[in-house]
Amino acid sequence: MQNDEVIWQVLRHKHCSYMAKITAGIFCRNPYNITGVCNRSSCPLANSRYATIRDHEGVFYLYMKTIERAHMPNKLWERIKLPRNYEQALEIVDNNLKFWPKFLVHKAKQRLTKMTQMRIRMRKLALKTREKIMTTPRKEMKRESRREEKALKAALLEKAIEKEVVERLKRGTYGDIVNINQDEFDKLIDQIDKQEGEQAEIEYVEADDEEMELEDDFEDIGFSNEVYGSDEEDA
Repeated sequence: MQNDEVIWQVLRHKHCSYMAKITAGIFCRNPYNITGVCNRSSCPLANSRYATIRDHEGVFYLYMKTIERAHMPNKLWERIKLPRNYEQALEIVDNNLKFWPKFLVHKAKQRLTKMTQMRIRMRKLALKTREKIMTTPRKEMKRESRREEKALKAALLEKAIEKEVVERLKRGTYGDIVNINQDEFDKLIDQIDKQEGEQAEIEYVEADDEEMELEDDFEDIGFSNEVYGSDEEDA
């Protein structure tokens, strides 16, 4: 015959794998615990008659356990699916726990309320647009920076070699040994000289008539160097 008090004494003072002792208190990791606290009235193992609310992928269920099914572990818990409407769910809890201890009824309603509020907050957070922060591993960043440095050095070296070869061809260092197309080589040399000789041309443009008239107006009004002083005097 099952004795709840004996079971509780063994679990509380001997050993329980669901017990979690921290500085804030003693808690229970059992998923069927209705409060999450390790005590006599909240323990789902030491109470033959027990009820709780659980969440399965966004759907709430009312779980109930009675002493009549204690000899059938595969049918120990009876569950009832609760509607998404909060008031209808409370009504179902009241109807099924009508003659149960007031502690279990109160805690079941309280747990249903908290879980409903949590589901509403999760929906609101899911609807908000958030910036997704992508982190890059430090090793990968260092590897990419080293590759960039090597590629830059290789590009500079290749350009330096190409320039040196062109200079030697200009000076005729290789003579007639190098087998090249002279016409194509001359075109390349002309193109390089043209690029080196191109510079930005500087032009001087006279002021527009409107600007000249504006300066005359300032002089007529009296805004001259005699009133405000010239730049040379400020210097």
